[in-house]
Amino acid sequence: MSDMPERTLVDVGARLAARGLAHGASGNLSIRLDDGSLLITPTRARLGALDADRLARLGADGRPIGGDDPSKEWPLHVAIYRVRSHARAIVHLHSRHAVAVACLDDLAPDDALPTYTAYQAMRVGRLRLVPFVPPGDAALGDAVAIAARDSRSLLLANHGLVAAGIDLEAASATAEEIEETCALHLLLGGRRVRLVPDDATARLRGDEPA
Repeated sequence: MSDMPERTLVDVGARLAARGLAHGASGNLSIRLDDGSLLITPTRARLGALDADRLARLGADGRPIGGDDPSKEWPLHVAIYRVRSHARAIVHLHSRHAVAVACLDDLAPDDALPTYTAYQAMRVGRLRLVPFVPPGDAALGDAVAIAARDSRSLLLANHGLVAAGIDLEAASATAEEIEETCALHLLLGGRRVRLVPDDATARLRGDEPA
């Protein structure tokens, strides 16, 4: 992974697109820089074809300070950074399986999916469900901030997934694990399953600050 945040955004965007997790111009990524400002993917940008010289720059309050116009989802990013002080990167995807699960009507708001695997417990933790708010609506930031206070992993109803992390590598790994867990949930639908025991889940989740 590059030490340059612009290059890191480009590289991670290309990797997520290559995995089929960012179709068209869907999804957006951001990094919080040392001075508190944000580097975020531009509006209508394809994650697989980002230009390091055209990334958007925002102040901590979301005020544009350089680059192209930011993704319309910028309020979501600003809100999460506001409530998660350790988070330095965010991945938001409209990946197929996560969106499919986000459309189901039987998800628990506090933790949308059962704990199927140890890796889910370690990398995803608690998956909070955020009620539907139209993409780009400022109210989505408010709804996300409530859910993100105690979870780095979010599922946006009828929309997609969000993952925060201590860097973009960690956030993208969490996002990929959310997508894989959603695929597993759909594959196992209707079957009797054996889950990771609650005590083991608690131990595996640990106390990840981001």
